[in-house]
Amino acid sequence: MPQRVRKAVLPVAGLGTRFLPATKVIPKEMIPVIDKPVVQYAIEEARAAGIEEFIFVTADGKESIANHFSVHPVLESMLAEKKKFAELKIVQDTTLPSANLHMVKQHDPLGLGHAVWCAWQLIGDEPFAVILPDDMVLSGVPCLKQLIDAHAQVGGHVVAVENVARDQTNRYGILDVQSEDGRLAKAKGLVEKPDPAKAPSTLAIIGRYILDPIVFKELDKRTKGAGNEIQLTDALNRTIGAVPFHGLKFDGKRYDCGTRVGFIEANVAFGLAHPELVDRLRPIIERLLADTK
Repeated sequence: MPQRVRKAVLPVAGLGTRFLPATKVIPKEMIPVIDKPVVQYAIEEARAAGIEEFIFVTADGKESIANHFSVHPVLESMLAEKKKFAELKIVQDTTLPSANLHMVKQHDPLGLGHAVWCAWQLIGDEPFAVILPDDMVLSGVPCLKQLIDAHAQVGGHVVAVENVARDQTNRYGILDVQSEDGRLAKAKGLVEKPDPAKAPSTLAIIGRYILDPIVFKELDKRTKGAGNEIQLTDALNRTIGAVPFHGLKFDGKRYDCGTRVGFIEANVAFGLAHPELVDRLRPIIERLLADTK
């Protein structure tokens, strides 16, 4: 029986240059979708999946992320005095226990694999989750919980995957599939950003992972791959055979908030899924579409 997954790594050290000038002083992860920062959706998904400890791999200038999830006594006292109890609950629900919130600096931008390696000492020898906040998933059952449930059955590495257009395989880590059993695809290999003509499949890894700690031994070798970076997919590839590797075709819809269009799409989709906003938002969208014809 695999160990329970208790810890999550959130790599948030990127500069967010595609969102300049907004990200000049505001971390990309703190830009809101509707009324919550992108990173808060990731934390809420993780908490709903049973994650207890959160490790942010960060960089200089990202202090507001830790502040957002910390206690704010002055704000809470003011809301309590003014009897704004609904707002007080929102603030308190955002707070993570200080013992469960960890910040680790990634001093050199050496890729996702290096960012995950930075969390090694805090993870230790147990399975863990990796969440890329840029990928937001709208689903009934939280995407990470779907992965954790699958991991409890098969162990090893379990990653969230979805089919992408073949001409987009050069943007993702792609599974080389050995066999499929319903929503689970067993992989015999991974290819980082393959040319569409050479991609072994169109099953692409998105920003949700449950990983066996064996991956740290491979990441510790500091082997560089595509883009002269330490690629997480390369390290995972070298562990296939030592531990099982499965891709889970998750239930839900992913929105790529790492692009401007994807970010706008996420705002619209999450707005339409918001019970307090949908009735007001839908006619606005219809009117805007009509105005552009």
